[in-house]
Amino acid sequence: MKSLTQSGSLDKLGITASIACAIHCAALPVIITTLPLFGLEFLANIWFEIGMISLSLIIGTYALLSSYPKHKKALPIVVLVSGFLCIGTGHILIESLESILIPAGGIVIAAAHLINWRHTKICRH
Repeated sequence: MKSLTQSGSLDKLGITASIACAIHCAALPVIITTLPLFGLEFLANIWFEIGMISLSLIIGTYALLSSYPKHKKALPIVVLVSGFLCIGTGHILIESLESILIPAGGIVIAAAHLINWRHTKICRH
């Protein structure tokens, strides 16, 4: 039986979580006024956002660090860290660019999983 990292399932989950985070962060400023009409005001909650970032961090760290011994490529880890730095910069340092930096960080994190998945797929030993 293949493990989650060997089958790429964890990277697929990471890609999905990261893209969901990017969509959430990009769309929220536009649709925030309509959320209460649909009972979705929880999406604007800071704890929901922290939860999504934490989930992406946990999945990303586990997926990439467990795959690293197989393919020995640091690029996915560098890209993952860059994505989280982008998100952190948008939240903490440059709040005026938050609506650009945070979704971009989510896309970069998804790219890290995609790169990791491809390296793992190529390296079958």
